[in-house]
Amino acid sequence: MIILGIILLVVGYVTGISILWSIGILLLIIGLVLWTLGAFGHAVRGRRHYW
Repeated sequence: MIILGIILLVVGYVTGISILWSIGILLLIIGLVLWTLGAFGHAVRGRRHYW
């Protein structure tokens, strides 16, 4: 999810399509939150680690 967010950010920036930029930021933030929760040992959707 983090990688997809970064890809959408880059594509949105290069092409100037603002919806891709917005979706990329959203995916990046969600991915970082899930990764952080998994790294600290909190169960995320029934899994101990997000990755």
